Amino acid sequence: MRIRLICATIALLFTTTLLHAAEPEIRFRVDNEAPSATIPAEIYGHFAEHLGTCIYGGLWVGTDSEIANEEGYRTDVLEALRGLDIPVLRWPGGCFADEYHWRDGIGPKESRPRMVNSNWGGTVEDNSFGTHEFLNLCEKLGCEPYISGNVGSGTVEELAKWVEYMTAAEGPMALLREKNGRKEPWRVKYLGVGNESWGCGGNMRPEYYSDLYRRYATYCRNFGDNRLYKVASGASDYDFRWTEVLMQQIGSNCMDGISLHYYTVRNWNDKGSATEFGENDYYATIRKALGIEPVLQRHIALMDAYDPDGRVDLLVDEWGTWFDEEPGTIRGHLYQQSTMRDAMVAALTFNIFHRYTERVKMANIAQIANVLQSMVLTRGKDMVLTPTYHVFRMYKVHQQAEFLPATCVEGATGECSDVSITASRNEAGEVNLSIVNPSLEESRKVIIEFNAAVSGKPTAEILRAKRINDFNDFGKEPKVAPAPFDKVRLTGNRVEIEIPAQSIVSVNIK
Repeated sequence: MRIRLICATIALLFTTTLLHAAEPEIRFRVDNEAPSATIPAEIYGHFAEHLGTCIYGGLWVGTDSEIANEEGYRTDVLEALRGLDIPVLRWPGGCFADEYHWRDGIGPKESRPRMVNSNWGGTVEDNSFGTHEFLNLCEKLGCEPYISGNVGSGTVEELAKWVEYMTAAEGPMALLREKNGRKEPWRVKYLGVGNESWGCGGNMRPEYYSDLYRRYATYCRNFGDNRLYKVASGASDYDFRWTEVLMQQIGSNCMDGISLHYYTVRNWNDKGSATEFGENDYYATIRKALGIEPVLQRHIALMDAYDPDGRVDLLVDEWGTWFDEEPGTIRGHLYQQSTMRDAMVAALTFNIFHRYTERVKMANIAQIANVLQSMVLTRGKDMVLTPTYHVFRMYKVHQQAEFLPATCVEGATGECSDVSITASRNEAGEVNLSIVNPSLEESRKVIIEFNAAVSGKPTAEILRAKRINDFNDFGKEPKVAPAPFDKVRLTGNRVEIEIPAQSIVSVNIK
C-alpha cells in the first residue's frame, strides 16, 4: 500500500509537471478605458506586380478564356479577394514599375505593343492588363488604387500625363481616356514616385533621388477634386541613412509618405525552401519577422527628429516572406507555396504594425497572387486559398478599429515574447482579440485582464495545422483552414484562453 501511494504521488507530481510545462501561464493587461489610436484599414493593403503569374493567370485571364471570369478577371479570385475587404492595392510594381510605360497598356488590346519583362524571368507579355484593367479591378474590389510611377526609365512628362489621364475631367488626356472607353475620371489617391530608387529603380544616391522626387512631385498635379497622396521611394530594411537624407532634403513640403521595404528572408544567398524546413529554420524565420519592430523604431525615430508633428507617414509597401522558388517553376517568377509558418509571420507582423500606427499608415504584402507570400495560388482553372489568406480574413476585424494597448504583466510564469496579442474595439463596441502562439511544442494559458469590465458572449476560431510545414495544395483537402474554437472563457474583466502550440486564435466579444 505504501509503495502504491508513493508511486501514485510520483505519478501525480510527474503529471502536474507535464501540465505546467505544457501550459505556462501568460498574463496581459489591456487598457480599454483611455482613448487610443485607430488602426488604419490600409495596414491590410496588397501588392500586385507584373511578375510571374500574379497578373496574367492570377488576376486576369481575359474575356475569351475558358476559365470563369467577370469581364476578364478570374471569378474565383475576385470572390476570394472580396472576402478580405481589401483597402488598397499597389500596382504595377515593384521593379517592373520603373520599366513600365503606361501608354503601352491603353487602347485596343490587339494594338498594344509586347514587351520583355527583363526584371522577372524575361517573360514576354502583351500589355493586355493596363491602366483601365487595373483601375476597374480596384472599383470591383472597392479598394483604393496605389499607382507606382516610373522614375527610373521614365520622364516627368510621362508621369504627369499619366496622372492627368487617370484623374482629369477635361483636356487632351481626358479625351484620350474617353476614346479608350472611360468618360468619367477615376479617383486615384496614392501615387508612388518611383520604387526602390536605391536599387532596381535607378541605383541612385539619396541626395540625387531627393532632388528628382521634388521635380516629379511638382508636376504631378491635382485635377478637379482628386487629391494625390505622394509617396517617396524609401529605404530597405536597415538603410537608415536613406530615410534621414529624404527627411532632411524633402521633408513634409511635398511628401505625404515615405516607403519602407522589409522582407522576412533568412539569408539572401540561401533563402531556403518554402515547405521543407526544420525547427531551426522555423525559429530563424520567426526571429527575422519579429526583427521588423526595431527597424520600424529606428526609422520612426529619424522621422520624429525631422518631423515632430507627424506630417509624413511611413508606408511599409512591400513586406512578407521570401523563400526559394518552387522546384520546376520558371526562374524569376518567384512562385512559392505558403505554409502555416507564413501564417505565423503574417499574424506576428500585424500585431507589430498595430503598435506603430501613429506613423505606420499603410502596409502592402508581397504579393496578392502566385508570387511570394500570396493570398491565392492558381493553376489553370483551379485555385487554393493560402494560410496567409486566412490570417488576412481573420484579422480584417481590426480595420479602422480602436487599438487597445496590451501590456505583459510582471510576474507571469511564461515568457511574454512567446505569445503575441492584439486587442481592438470597433464602432459597435465589440472587442476583438488576435492571439498568436508560435511555439512548436507548448500550448499556453493566456489570461487577458481589461481595465474595465467587458460584457458580451465570446466566440472564437482557430487557425492551425498538424505540422508547421503544412500547406494547401491543388486537388486536395485543405490542411490549413480556420475552425471554431471553444477554449475561451469571459468573466467580468478577465478572458482566459488555452491556446495550442503553433496556432492563431481570434476572439470576438459581442
